[in-house]
Amino acid sequence: MTTETAPSTNFLRNIIENDLKSGHLENRRWAPPPATAALRQAAAPDPARIRTRFPPEPNGYLHIGHAKSICLNFGLAKDYAGICHLRFDDTNPEKEEDEYVRAIIEMVHWLGFEWSVDGTEHCYYASDYFETMYAFAEALVQAGHAYVDEQSAEQMRQTRGTLTEAGTDSPWRNRPAAESLRLLREMRAGRHPNGRMALRARIDMASPNINLRDPVLYRIRHAEHHRTGNTWCIYPMYSWAHPVEDALEGITHSICTLEFEDQRPFYDWILQRLVELGQLAEPLPHQYEFARLNLEYVVTSKRKLRQLVLEGHVAGWDDPRLPTLAGLRRRGYTPASIRLFCERLGVTKADSRIGYHVLEQALRDDLDPTADRAVAILDPIRLVITNFPADHAETCSAPLNPHDPDGPRRHFPFTRELYIERDDFREDPPKKYFRLFPGNLVRLKYAWVVRCTGCTRNEHG
Repeated sequence: MTTETAPSTNFLRNIIENDLKSGHLENRRWAPPPATAALRQAAAPDPARIRTRFPPEPNGYLHIGHAKSICLNFGLAKDYAGICHLRFDDTNPEKEEDEYVRAIIEMVHWLGFEWSVDGTEHCYYASDYFETMYAFAEALVQAGHAYVDEQSAEQMRQTRGTLTEAGTDSPWRNRPAAESLRLLREMRAGRHPNGRMALRARIDMASPNINLRDPVLYRIRHAEHHRTGNTWCIYPMYSWAHPVEDALEGITHSICTLEFEDQRPFYDWILQRLVELGQLAEPLPHQYEFARLNLEYVVTSKRKLRQLVLEGHVAGWDDPRLPTLAGLRRRGYTPASIRLFCERLGVTKADSRIGYHVLEQALRDDLDPTADRAVAILDPIRLVITNFPADHAETCSAPLNPHDPDGPRRHFPFTRELYIERDDFREDPPKKYFRLFPGNLVRLKYAWVVRCTGCTRNEHG
């Protein structure tokens, strides 16, 4: 018996179905990433009808909020004969570790999802594309679409403008492409300190969308990377790496949470420029946004969870008090219950907060048909069966699961002295009290009917 429900339709499913019907995803080609335009054009047809991806940053353990994205991306790929990639967006060397990579892989597997298809492991790392992304950056500089800016981060913030006021051009915005290219190569060679300069896209400092006001593409970070070591000292910004990674992997539907909606114009701008420069091949990925999972009274910020772990307030990332998937697993949650929870939430663009009871109910619904039962008396009082021999015991039994009365059973003795819950007895019962009280008959579950003939108290009442 399963508690998982059939997938319900949503706006993302409608988009995918329309894309498949329109035929614009046909004749796509796929090559192992990083697949530039030349590699893609020479490749075989893509065996996947669609490609999605789950792209966590390995800077912490996955939490319940990630479960929705995991189930959505892997679920859509499965339902539409596609492939979902597991991609590690490891572009920030100061916070990422191999421990987190291993933990993420373990949790995605635990939830029941795979990225190995026909012998091919579709597990990728942004760091594997660093050389390709850098070559794309040089192409943008040479074409006049990017420049090296020597303003400080604070100066960039001051000249970016506001929602109602246009930004101000950098003094280095119109420097010659050859000069920017020379400086970019110096940045890569490690000849400049952190914060000394950055590579920015040249778009529109007066754009009403602040994300298009010459966003930073590369910053200098002299830090050791968990995979590439000290090979690089410049690292791509996520807003630049994200669309490039999607394109290099042949992703068709790039599904993000709503906070990335304002970044979509930059996502499209980057890909269009790279197609024009012959670096990428069409069709291009398209970004879609959905509302993230927010649980009432639950903190899912990885920064705050990391603080709890590092300062020793909890026993680790898998502490059962934490909303991490590892913590929920230790608390007793099952993969099926979390998948059921995510399915019941649906997919919308409207932000909302979900009560924790919805998650708990999903666990109950998953466990109820299969979980073995046990009984515990938490606040006991003694029950003496006065007409039962003191030296005798009868063996009673009950099904381990009431939904399977013919299945395995547990056995327990019925003796002269038993214990019942204190709340199951009243000397002076209120109206409509149907449990044990003087003169009343009740059935002891899986045993016999008893009549209360009175009660006695000790010196403590």
